[in-house]
Amino acid sequence: MTTNPNAELSFASTPSSLKKTWVRTFSLAMVAIILLYCLSRFFIFWHDWPNLSTSIQAILGNEPDLSRVKFYKGISLLLVYLAVLIYIFKYVKRTSKLSLSYDADKFKRMSFYIIRAAFWMVFLVGISDAIVSFLRVEEILIPIVGNDIAALLDQPRTRGLYLHYPLIAVSFLIAWFSRSLGFFWLALLVVLSEFTIVITRFIFSYEQAFMGDLVRFWYAAFFLFASAYTLIEGGHVRVDVVYARLGERKKAWVNLFGSILLGLPLCWIILYFGMDTRQSSLMAPILSFEVSSSGYGMYVKYIMGSFLLVYAVSMAIMFVSYFLSSSAYLMREPDAMKPQGGEH
Repeated sequence: MTTNPNAELSFASTPSSLKKTWVRTFSLAMVAIILLYCLSRFFIFWHDWPNLSTSIQAILGNEPDLSRVKFYKGISLLLVYLAVLIYIFKYVKRTSKLSLSYDADKFKRMSFYIIRAAFWMVFLVGISDAIVSFLRVEEILIPIVGNDIAALLDQPRTRGLYLHYPLIAVSFLIAWFSRSLGFFWLALLVVLSEFTIVITRFIFSYEQAFMGDLVRFWYAAFFLFASAYTLIEGGHVRVDVVYARLGERKKAWVNLFGSILLGLPLCWIILYFGMDTRQSSLMAPILSFEVSSSGYGMYVKYIMGSFLLVYAVSMAIMFVSYFLSSSAYLMREPDAMKPQGGEH
């Protein structure tokens, strides 16, 4: 959808303008807090910063054992949140002429960028780790790179830091220039990798643990990363016994409240319970560089733990986009799109 960011809105009356301001402020603040929450986990778990609740308790004097350095780190994190929220209020006021449809399209493109980067990540990391695992299991790695480097690549943390992480950074760079989401080639890669296992197993009697790990790695990525794209394209299955019979405005209300009351809470549940502590289901495997339990398998199991993170973030941003587009239709914006779900 192409929108005009400077389009004058036909619903510029005071009540509608106030509603639009609150809708834009809520949407931008929600996306900002989600991204800041994920970023703060890096400082909290990798650099031993206190979380927001601990910082607030320290300000109130309920955390006397908190060191001075940690106290200032916590204050810094809290100030970042406040600064971002203040900037959002000022930005919304300064850009009052921007339409809700424009913001919805902007968040849709942001979610697509995250998904593109994630697809390139699983492609590059999957191929490179499978090659290293193959060379390792066939005892070809040492003659190629030497004993020292082979020993380092045999350590999950070293392989993650010096092989996987650089490739992840490259993935975000490629995604910035590439506009293809890659669903088709990833599906093809899943089929080809599974077909390779069948051929090598039944014809050549050859199969290694890393081959199955690669299939599971790509298969999980394919379904979790495609969810946000499928949502915006209306591809998810609806229980539409009632929805299909509703008028367009009632459909917009259903989408609006569904995004706020069902979609976003689900994403926050995944993020909070998966990343709240070091022992949480998403953080524990990432922090420990967890690997497959099968001998001579791939070292990417900890990355699979981040798949749910990508899913939750991309879906949350897409739900915000859904909320904005539904609000735009209800406020009768000139460039608003009709709600999905078929003709009434």
